[in-house]
Amino acid sequence: MGLTKTEIFTDAQNEIALFAKVIGHPARVAILQQLFKLDTCFCGDLVDEIGLAQPTISQHLKELKHLGLIKGTVEGTSVYYCINKTNWLKMKTVMRQFLDQDLPDNVECC
Repeated sequence: MGLTKTEIFTDAQNEIALFAKVIGHPARVAILQQLFKLDTCFCGDLVDEIGLAQPTISQHLKELKHLGLIKGTVEGTSVYYCINKTNWLKMKTVMRQFLDQDLPDNVECC
């Protein structure tokens, strides 16, 4: 059986790509911004604020939660969502290291 495409890349390259993918959709960016603004909220609050359908918001929440950027706390029949601070800081560190790469000033490009 052949290799999956991700297996030919380093763990760091795959991690950067996953972080970029999860924040690469404007709805997920809007959800994260709203969670930072409110600290915690229900899915229904996000539907009202962002203006997308509840199933769409739920799918984006699932992606953010799968990567660990947010976490949810069940209260009755509802789930409160908030930023997972530990994983958010990890993502910031990984992405900052990647984005802080620069060419030396004396190097000419193509």
